[in-house]
Amino acid sequence: MNDNNTHRKANPRAVSRRGALHAGLLGIGGMSLATLLRQRAEADKTLPKDTAVIFLFLHGGPSQLETYDLKPNAPTEVRGPCMPISTNVQGLSLCELLPMHSRIANRFALIRSCTHGDGGHFEAHGRFMSGNAGLKTGTFESTHPQMGAIIGRALKSRVRGVPAAVGMGLVIYQSAHGEYLPGIGNGYWSSAWRPPIVTKTGLPNSTLTIEGGRLDDRVTLLRQIDGFRRDVDNRGVMESVDEFNRTAIEILTADKVRQAFDLAQEDPRLVAQYGDEWGQNALVARRLVEAGVSFVTISVPGGVKAMDAPGWDDHAINIDLPTIMRHRLPVYDQVVTVLINDIYDRGLDKKVLVIAAGEFGRTPKGTLQPGTGTGKLQWGRDHWPGAQSILISGGGFRMGQVIGATDKHAAYPVERPIDPQDLMATIYRHLGIDLSTHFPDGSGRPVAITTGTPIRELG
Repeated sequence: MNDNNTHRKANPRAVSRRGALHAGLLGIGGMSLATLLRQRAEADKTLPKDTAVIFLFLHGGPSQLETYDLKPNAPTEVRGPCMPISTNVQGLSLCELLPMHSRIANRFALIRSCTHGDGGHFEAHGRFMSGNAGLKTGTFESTHPQMGAIIGRALKSRVRGVPAAVGMGLVIYQSAHGEYLPGIGNGYWSSAWRPPIVTKTGLPNSTLTIEGGRLDDRVTLLRQIDGFRRDVDNRGVMESVDEFNRTAIEILTADKVRQAFDLAQEDPRLVAQYGDEWGQNALVARRLVEAGVSFVTISVPGGVKAMDAPGWDDHAINIDLPTIMRHRLPVYDQVVTVLINDIYDRGLDKKVLVIAAGEFGRTPKGTLQPGTGTGKLQWGRDHWPGAQSILISGGGFRMGQVIGATDKHAAYPVERPIDPQDLMATIYRHLGIDLSTHFPDGSGRPVAITTGTPIRELG
């Protein structure tokens, strides 16, 4: 029985015109999901490990001194408003506003010595998520492909109709390249390698019911556009993509993907534990990696319902850091802790690696300035790439430890400096990606996916 007959006999399906374009065509003249799937399969003919990563990206740069690297003996302007509390791991302390963290410290590790040299937000996105500095001309996007794009190209989907990488959460900006959030930038590659952004309910606007015959029309249109793209392919690649066209349509209708967004299948008590802020994105991310997605990057908002904020960018002119932390960190504490416990309780702690980090840290010395919006004196910290903290959980790694150390002001590493490239190498090894892999840049020159070394202390 051919696919068209199957679709004609099927019940009406909930697929929107916009959702079909987003998931199937992804832009005329731009990215075709069928092409993405074809190229991904060509790039790697072997099945990857059954592992996954959930990356919680805190755009703006969270302060290490108010989260995971407190300095209670430093001068007041360095120490800041928060005090450390002990945890269930001897010698490991963290911010008093993270009490739920303190009870599960045996289930995560802290890196306190990550460092690089890029102090602008988007330059640091590139440095942290692609391993390389530089922005594409006229944009805020990195010149090099970021982790989501690399993982999508390196891995073949483990489950038919399931993408290897997706983005979720706070969209940072809109550009000619489309919506952007950290981790999905395709750099100098074609937008065919740009992972799609989904919401906690699935592809945006994906509720229009269409009959099987109309879905067949969408298949026909997809084939026509891919035929056009084959004709103008500057590499002269003319191979058939029928199989990948069919897989692209399956993403629109696959039960595995659709069910991942259906939180009605979860215990309502667990859904409640994740909360009603950004926690449901984290829950959907866990369901997506169970369904076969290899990499989910969640852009975590810095604001909460009680108080809005411009990401985690806590300059004094933007916001009063002590105040926003009192509102923000309890939500962050709850979601991160529930996600980690959920993964461990389901026996997924060897399969799933959870990472929480921003693009850099904050200055050791805080400042008091009038707020641009409020006119009132506010205390905050500025950008600081010299040192930042990273939380890592699961992945079958050694937990309950602190890796690296900073000086008495949390300004620079004094022990075990770690480069973002090392974190990338750790992630790729966990996913079963060969660290010697090279992909062509815009001029066709082979470029290594990382120059880093997996973090040995994690095991």
